[in-house]
Amino acid sequence: MEARIFQLDAFSSRSFAGNPAAVMLFESYPDDGVCQALANENNLAETAFLVAEGGDFRIRWFTPTVEVPLCGHATLASAAVVLERLETDRESVVFHSASGPLTVRRAERGYLMDFPARQCEPMKPPENLADVLGVPVEETAWDGFNIIAVLASADDVRCLSPDLRAIQSMACAGVIVTAPGDGENDCVSRYFAPAKGIPEDPATGGAHCALTPYWAERLGKNEIYAFQTSARGGELRCRLLGDRVELQGECVFYLEGIARW
Repeated sequence: MEARIFQLDAFSSRSFAGNPAAVMLFESYPDDGVCQALANENNLAETAFLVAEGGDFRIRWFTPTVEVPLCGHATLASAAVVLERLETDRESVVFHSASGPLTVRRAERGYLMDFPARQCEPMKPPENLADVLGVPVEETAWDGFNIIAVLASADDVRCLSPDLRAIQSMACAGVIVTAPGDGENDCVSRYFAPAKGIPEDPATGGAHCALTPYWAERLGKNEIYAFQTSARGGELRCRLLGDRVELQGECVFYLEGIARW
């Protein structure tokens, strides 16, 4: 068997930054086990699998270990593949997914993604959370999938060296750590999801589905500039639109070819 494959750096305007994603094209989906094996072979945070469906596309996302219900950076990468390689005369594309239809359209810089917002509810923190992160936690919230830990400063987020094994044992998909931004950014964050086979995700669209409404309310504005302060870094412009969020980011192509197995 074979499939076209692309690898892109998402949420970045330059190579070797942002979050690498693989995008693979199929006429119909192979067995789930094949998808999982391919994602494991690609060894990236996520691989997106695309199948054309009328004028739209069906999309699924796999980490090296599990299928996930939503992935922002691999959707951004998939839109770049469709709009820059497959159908260059298009201005937008709709991906049908486990999280509903996701529309991505061209922007002056990069692409705009329309995603469902994740409302955050205050939660009592796990009693060992501060020890796991190695820093005091000012506030915690739950977005339906992840624990959100709010720290005092951007430097606290940058300097984190958490206990990933302890995070993996928690009853959550992952831990989003965030703080008020400094410089040009309204907020900063990092995302740890070892239970999904991702020790640290470099730039995470799904996390900003929760961070956008959280920081929009806290800062009193509906548009925020966010920076994911991982080693690679990730740049996102986020807007809250009712029960949806609009995430804007850029992509850089790195690899294009044919996968055979």
